[in-house]
Amino acid sequence: MNTKETLITKIENAKALDLGDIFNKSIELFKKTWLQGLLLQLFTLLVMLPLIIVFYVPFIGMIIAQQKSGYGNNEAFESFFGGMSVLYILLVIVGIFVLGAISIALNAGFYRIMNRLDHNEQVVTSDFFFFIKGKYLSKTSLILLVSILIAVPATLLCYIPLLYVMVPLSYFALVFAFNPELSLGELVIVSFKLGHKKWLISFGLIIIASLLAQIVGLLLCGIGLLFTATFVYHPTYLIYKEVIGFDDSSEIDAIGGGSEE
Repeated sequence: MNTKETLITKIENAKALDLGDIFNKSIELFKKTWLQGLLLQLFTLLVMLPLIIVFYVPFIGMIIAQQKSGYGNNEAFESFFGGMSVLYILLVIVGIFVLGAISIALNAGFYRIMNRLDHNEQVVTSDFFFFIKGKYLSKTSLILLVSILIAVPATLLCYIPLLYVMVPLSYFALVFAFNPELSLGELVIVSFKLGHKKWLISFGLIIIASLLAQIVGLLLCGIGLLFTATFVYHPTYLIYKEVIGFDDSSEIDAIGGGSEE
């Protein structure tokens, strides 16, 4: 089992990484994981569907009311927003947090699946839901809250700090996936330590992978984004693998056995 001190020591002693090497390995790994990446996108859409329905159904009702009153009637908008109850707003906020926590749990499960496929091991669909349990969802909820508390101020400060924190934030779910025993504070410290140590290569690969995924996805008539969107997870996974590695005694054994790096 990894401790915060062990992880930080590995990060501090990490070797230099080559951007081209990590990128090429990301492409090779993506060839093994693209189907599971598609499933992740579909599961995420299904998770978000209830929130989309709850959020947009009242707007549909408002549009219908507006059409009855005549196009461009501002009274329909005023009546709609005036009728929005505090309970409805709280419901939407709670829904965002719950579904956001589930989304983080799914991403963490995908990282575990990626690790198994990286080592040519068998995976099953249920592996996606490994972290959708009470003891883990409470932590993923806190991870989401901390991410918001970090990202919002960074965005308000003219976006420049956001360019820095986006890298450590991208490691939150990844560090959690392979070290779920860490406390929230330890997880944040390790993620920022890794993100800071490998910021430049991480930032470069995230941007390159994101652009490539979008370009290829759009070339495939837009629907291809469902297949390519998860490519952005591969470079950060491989950086984690090269810097920290995976411990056989870690909780990764819980989904069917660990594997040596």
